[in-house]
Amino acid sequence: MVVFFRRSSLPILTFAILVAHAVCEPVVSQAQPRPNNKYGQTDDFRQIDQWLPTPNKYRSASGMPGPEYWQQRADYKIDVRLDDQNQKITGSETIDYHNHAPEPLGFLWIQLDQNIFEPGSDAIATATAPNLSDRASFNTIRSLLARESFEGGFKIHGVTDAEGGPLKYTIVKTMMRIDLPTPLPPGESTTVKIRFDYLINDSKLIHARTGYEFFEKDGNYIYEIAHWYPRVAAFTDYEGWQNKQFLGRGEFTLELGDFEVRITAPEDHIVAATGVLQNGEEVLTETQRQRLEKAKTAKEPVFVVTPEEALKNQKDRSKQDKTWVYHAENVRDFAWASSRKFIWDAQGHDQNENPVMAMSYYPNEAEPLWSKYSTHAIIHTLDVYSRYTFDYPYPIAISVNGPVYGMEYPMICFNGPRPEEDKTYTARTKYGLISVIIHEVGHNYFPMIVNSDERQWTWMDEGLNTFLQYLAEQEWEDDYPSKRGEPEDITGYMRSSGQVPIMTNSESILQFGSNAYGKPATALNILRETILGRELFDFAFREYARRWKFKRPTPADFFRTMEDASGVDLDWFWNGWFYSTDHVDLAIRDVKLYQIDSSDPDEEAERKRQEKDKRRPSLSAERNEPLQKRIDLFPGLKDFYNDFDELEVTEDSRKAFQKFVESLNAEEKQLIRRKTNFYVLTFENVGGLVMPIIAEIRYTDGSKQMLEIPAEIWRTNNKTVSKLVITDKELDRIEIDPRRQLADTDASNNFYPPRIVPSRFKLYKNKKSSNPMRKANEANKKSDAEKGKESSKDEAAEKKPAAKAEAAKPAAAAVAKPATAEAAE
Repeated sequence: MVVFFRRSSLPILTFAILVAHAVCEPVVSQAQPRPNNKYGQTDDFRQIDQWLPTPNKYRSASGMPGPEYWQQRADYKIDVRLDDQNQKITGSETIDYHNHAPEPLGFLWIQLDQNIFEPGSDAIATATAPNLSDRASFNTIRSLLARESFEGGFKIHGVTDAEGGPLKYTIVKTMMRIDLPTPLPPGESTTVKIRFDYLINDSKLIHARTGYEFFEKDGNYIYEIAHWYPRVAAFTDYEGWQNKQFLGRGEFTLELGDFEVRITAPEDHIVAATGVLQNGEEVLTETQRQRLEKAKTAKEPVFVVTPEEALKNQKDRSKQDKTWVYHAENVRDFAWASSRKFIWDAQGHDQNENPVMAMSYYPNEAEPLWSKYSTHAIIHTLDVYSRYTFDYPYPIAISVNGPVYGMEYPMICFNGPRPEEDKTYTARTKYGLISVIIHEVGHNYFPMIVNSDERQWTWMDEGLNTFLQYLAEQEWEDDYPSKRGEPEDITGYMRSSGQVPIMTNSESILQFGSNAYGKPATALNILRETILGRELFDFAFREYARRWKFKRPTPADFFRTMEDASGVDLDWFWNGWFYSTDHVDLAIRDVKLYQIDSSDPDEEAERKRQEKDKRRPSLSAERNEPLQKRIDLFPGLKDFYNDFDELEVTEDSRKAFQKFVESLNAEEKQLIRRKTNFYVLTFENVGGLVMPIIAEIRYTDGSKQMLEIPAEIWRTNNKTVSKLVITDKELDRIEIDPRRQLADTDASNNFYPPRIVPSRFKLYKNKKSSNPMRKANEANKKSDAEKGKESSKDEAAEKKPAAKAEAAKPAAAAVAKPATAEAAE
């Protein structure tokens, strides 16, 4: 085949060139340029070792924990009391801290995350002003005033050693340093005791990951209690003490340990918590214990506390207390919820011979959605996530409905969606509930077990978890309306301005949801579907999860493990997707057709004659055709050249060609007669982010060919590359990324020949301005039918078929609920 491209091998073998151009105007990239290569281009295939820490005995170059890997441990014993009259927490704790580091520690750092609610905290002081331009809601003003006046934050009433001797401590905003009398040597433990209290925030006014919700109709509360006790900060091999203040966005970096927690609450409250209940005989009725036992083997969720019992319970106001005792092993945190309004359902689940009790707690206001979907969503999450990572190791998995829309802790999570007051719900609410439960239960895997540093790297828990959430959603039902994961869903963000790389500290991220959740989830989906393929990706991802189960990985450990286990150098991928803000925009610059010129003079003459006949006359030639010509008036002016055919082949030309043919061997004679088409396709990387080129070629005979070119084609020129396609067929059209797998941000330049990509605009009537109070009064007079239309608009916005939207709003009586104890019998 080389003969076609070496003129010296076949001197008179040339190519006839047919050129078709599909020109695309470049789009200016918002990305910051990376180091240039020797050709002056950004070096997209530069190895990322320059950004990664040097491997050592604690963390290996393969991405595995090193032979001397270590991490600290903290065990807790806590007594806490919930004051339902004053919405206050009072507690005392004993922390047994184990120093596994190879160095002595002169002090311990404790996280006081509740201090974010102190007036004047950094979170409040650094909050930028809201938009108060021409109007503001009452709730906005209430919230602003509440944050300024709320006396939140920990009140520390004592810090002592195991024997009760006082320890010196210094509070630094949301951190507290406890000075040890003598340095704690490697391999030794120390005990500190802390007494504390704080006021619980009203989540309606001060939105957070914890707080209470007050129900005016019945005068009751739901408490969702998190980061409620002073917690030991992480001390790591890569950073030492975690010293980043809690500002609200960057979540938590904690040590694993065992917890024994005694929670004292009003006697008629139901308390859900991390861990296993130790004193069910004391706090549960005989009927509740029997129902729990039946739930272990039930095929559907079973009510432990029925809706009717919860309604009755919330009317009784006991003045007595009782204490719930929970024990949790090898967890990094502890959270709980308490209310007399709780309905409670449960179902046992066998997670590969590990029995798990999946349970949901929610008020009657959450029905009928919660009894239908919550516990099922928990079990579904455990099944799917365990298949891609490791078997769920804990005995409990809980979903609680309350004021926090979505937040995760070991074995328990808080989730917010509820139906309307009339018990109907939109498709948006239904799928919002299923998705948030999948997401928050999924966080048990990342970061509760694979214990990454959320304060620094949000994407390591949110991005990985959102990716798995997408997989779990797609296994829930066909056409599940996932919001993140599909490449085409991230294109709007990726072509937007004001981005920062994924590898940005949590508090400095712009467009938080897209950056920390959507983009990394999409990147992993592309890595799985397009770069590595499912088999290689799934093996490598599972290897990462299992290597770092109950350990603390860094980004380098993830990047290195994915390459180590897949056998593929992915530095270019991490470089573009995680360290840059380039976007994907591949374009077809032009298409050229080359065909073998056999040098046969008769063939050449015939081809030129056909080309001449097909050529349309110019405008002037067409208008000059009917004009009287002088040569027609005076025929004597004609000579030899008037009848000469410049395309007529001479015998000398035929003989010369025949002599050339006789000089060729059999193979060469076949080659010059081939009618093969040599198409040179030129692609342009407009967006700057190098990616594989996936293109579908369609031929005039109706057949098609998928062109799948690895990203490495851009390694010497990351702006423009050409690819040769050899075929005996005639090309009809080409399309880049036909199955929308690359997150290509501009489809208009993906076609040859160029295609018009339509956009739409809506018409509207100009409306005269009117008094806001009159508008409000008119809005209050809307009929129920009009309100129903608004709900339908919400469903339409979700792009769900009409049938599904209608099915998403069943009457309360038609919605299946968990079996009661009697039905289970």
